[in-house]
Amino acid sequence: MTVAPGLPEGYEFSADTDRVDVERVHRWLSTDAYWATGRPLEQHRRAMAGSLNFGMYDTAGGKQVAYARVVTDQALFAWLADVYVDPSVRGRGVGTAMVGAIREHLRPYGIRRVLLATHDAHGVYEKLGFAALERPDQWMALHYEPAK
Repeated sequence: MTVAPGLPEGYEFSADTDRVDVERVHRWLSTDAYWATGRPLEQHRRAMAGSLNFGMYDTAGGKQVAYARVVTDQALFAWLADVYVDPSVRGRGVGTAMVGAIREHLRPYGIRRVLLATHDAHGVYEKLGFAALERPDQWMALHYEPAK
């Protein structure tokens, strides 16, 4: 648990995977996140198992109010994924604080690059130092069709 400067009052940040409310997070992502709609619970559990997992929690009752995970080799590269803030606390700085805390959590690893993809939250991430790819022509992606 981390209650640190920069976190909104009444919230705490945690990097403890055991504290994540897996079913709640899965419900958020699979029903309300454009990038994960319909994601099966077992697939979500596998994604969590291969990632560092983070949460923001209400200090009054301990309820999880936000989630994110990072896929990383813990040396050179990281991918920030599944950033989600419960609609009931959006606009209070919870998501920005969580991503800032994740950035600081990763700093000691010496990672040179943290990537993410977003459809509509560029301004949030720019506040934390993220920028558009300088050379997008150097990046490629391999896409698989969903398993049937």
